[in-house]
Amino acid sequence: MSVMIILMVIFTLMAIDAERKEDMLRIKIKYIRDIKPIEFFDNGDWIDLRAGLDIELEAGGSCVVPLGVAMEIPIGYTAIIVPRSSTFKKWGIIQTNSVGIIDESYCGDNDEWGLPVLAFRKTKIHKNDRICQFRLIKQSDYIDFKEVKTLNNPDRNGFGSTGEQ
Repeated sequence: MSVMIILMVIFTLMAIDAERKEDMLRIKIKYIRDIKPIEFFDNGDWIDLRAGLDIELEAGGSCVVPLGVAMEIPIGYTAIIVPRSSTFKKWGIIQTNSVGIIDESYCGDNDEWGLPVLAFRKTKIHKNDRICQFRLIKQSDYIDFKEVKTLNNPDRNGFGSTGEQ
């Protein structure tokens, strides 16, 4: 009896996994530089990106770190690129534009993704270091702006209005 239940659970899990794969988005990727392949881990929906070459920066120096890949994002999606949580701690760099946006039209063979950074200390980033991450988000539907005289909602008293706890 228990063997039958175990087999039913296994077949159910296999069916769920097959259904997930049908719903999976496909991203075409071209490796522009000789880097380790990108991996998707089941324990999160952000995907790590690697430095495409060795880079040395002085404190105050900046550059766009090539990430070694070009991708074709599915129509209707945008990639958001941000630093990994350890990026500043390990290399003393921040992303200069706060967040990177790559839309579906940036998909040519030579449209290499990059991370613009500013160094706060002398640092060396090695090829294949995982320095940032991305995820796909669905693009907004068409938005129609309607001008009005009032929004008819209560005011929250301005920016930063939640106060101190």
